[in-house]
Amino acid sequence: MRAFPVRMPSGVRYWTVVDDDLAVVSIADRFLREARFGRDHAELTTKAHAGGLALFLRWCAHTGRDWRAAAEDLGAFMVWLKYTPAGESAGVVVAGPGGPPVRGEGRINRVLAAVRGFLAYAAANHEVPATVLAQIYEIADTRDLPIEAQAEDSGLVYRMRARHRLHEPETAVDRASDVEIVAMLGACRNARDRLIVLLMARVGLRRGEVAGLRRTDPHLLPDSRVLGCEVQGAHLHVVRRDNANGAWAKSRRERAAPVDFLVVQAFDQYEAERQACPAARESDFVLVNLFRPPLGCPMPPDAINELVEALVRRAGLTRGWRRICCVTPTRATSPMPVGRWMRSRRCWGTSGPHRLSRTCIHRRRGCGLPSTGWERPGGWLTRSSDEPGGQGNTSAYRAGRRRGARAAADGGDRGVPGPDELEP
Repeated sequence: MRAFPVRMPSGVRYWTVVDDDLAVVSIADRFLREARFGRDHAELTTKAHAGGLALFLRWCAHTGRDWRAAAEDLGAFMVWLKYTPAGESAGVVVAGPGGPPVRGEGRINRVLAAVRGFLAYAAANHEVPATVLAQIYEIADTRDLPIEAQAEDSGLVYRMRARHRLHEPETAVDRASDVEIVAMLGACRNARDRLIVLLMARVGLRRGEVAGLRRTDPHLLPDSRVLGCEVQGAHLHVVRRDNANGAWAKSRRERAAPVDFLVVQAFDQYEAERQACPAARESDFVLVNLFRPPLGCPMPPDAINELVEALVRRAGLTRGWRRICCVTPTRATSPMPVGRWMRSRRCWGTSGPHRLSRTCIHRRRGCGLPSTGWERPGGWLTRSSDEPGGQGNTSAYRAGRRRGARAAADGGDRGVPGPDELEP
């Protein structure tokens, strides 16, 4: 059993599961097609699910279990996942508990999430008995959820909770420091590579968002209203699309990410470099192949991984990353994550300028970096719900107000600081 990519006549791709004879596993294929086309999941989501289902079906085949009745033995499947290397044949004895694990807790939990979704889909389509749902879920209430995830009222709400799950230890995010990013910039050999590093390090874009940028997305003028865009200042539009290179923005909601003069200058230098390649002029993608065939074709996300690893080696850094982004926009920070620069002390709701409401932003002391265009007098972001990208009165905003009120009552410093509390 293994995951296998499928390209539809329209050019859209998804991943399925094939057996050892390269025959498609019908029920898994239907589940993955519904996830891709019926629920608008990303191609990479179906790839992750297909990999998890392949492991589950392989375990069922190796242990002689019918997958329809294997839900009662998911505990044994978790042990198998933890200690059995990928590609191990059925007749090989592997070390069990006490030996070194080959998969971490996070990887096992993601595989279990794919298996639960698959079995729930099979139960909904009468492929397995409905009692399977009771074997993978249990009835729980909302009292063990974080306060942000609870309902507005104080009533008790029941929900389905997964029975099988490993505790994932909290680990510190391994962010690249400013010195390391500068070293990687110095290791770049062309303007395109420098632009990629700056887009990830200063704007906070993921690799899929970087590879999926179109030439209509950058608005680098101080005022772009002549282009029909009401967002002030230089910025990039991050839009979720089906791209030919497999790039995919994680969020379904379009957002505008502000850029500073360094990113604008990198765009100018890259455009001059791009114009020297005649094959690149016809492509609508921002980042294309300029130095090796196929010239003019959009860069795939995996090429960005290869670039980052090469830059780490050239710069002589001791640590290696597959992502440069110091603090991604989903970590309740401002959208320009250079070290601690422009990090928010406390956010009400989730992150990104399109989701922030009255978030206090402060500058890193002595860094001398320019304004992003999202600051307002007094240091407050004042985009309202009637402005483009404004949040309005969402549940996340109200949850933040409750946290701030409780912190104020306790005398703690957990709320959003006022303008008089800003750092100089």
